[in-house]
Amino acid sequence: MINDNLTLTGALTISVNNEVVQETNNLVVTVGKEWVAKRMAGQDSNMTHMAIGTDTTPNSGATIVNATNTTLVTELDRNALTTSGGTVSGATISYACTWAAADGTGAITEAGIFDAATGGDMLARTKFDVVNKGAADSMTITWTITVS
Repeated sequence: MINDNLTLTGALTISVNNEVVQETNNLVVTVGKEWVAKRMAGQDSNMTHMAIGTDTTPNSGATIVNATNTTLVTELDRNALTTSGGTVSGATISYACTWAAADGTGAITEAGIFDAATGGDMLARTKFDVVNKGAADSMTITWTITVS
């Protein structure tokens, strides 16, 4: 019997004012895996947006990052990706999004990738230590999903 396990893993880098302030892993959620399968069949739309949130609940219960997540817990802002659909290189796809000064200001603790400006399918979610984005700050999140 041939056994070929396909996995999707992700990691993101958060920069504030062009300085890396955090690097973390993420979870490709069940809805995201279903989205990948649909895309392989030529269905569904590209990932087009990234959202940030401010959930401060301890990582337990409904707020824990798990495969059943379909939204952020406390979405603050959602912006269009720098390149709609992402950028593919080998077996990886990268998504990047920037929040300019006065946009998405707050104590950011979660992020997700979506295929719509509101609602839509979430590919991946992560929760992380607070990244404080002040009103004068610019923040960029670069997210890489690897197929292995």
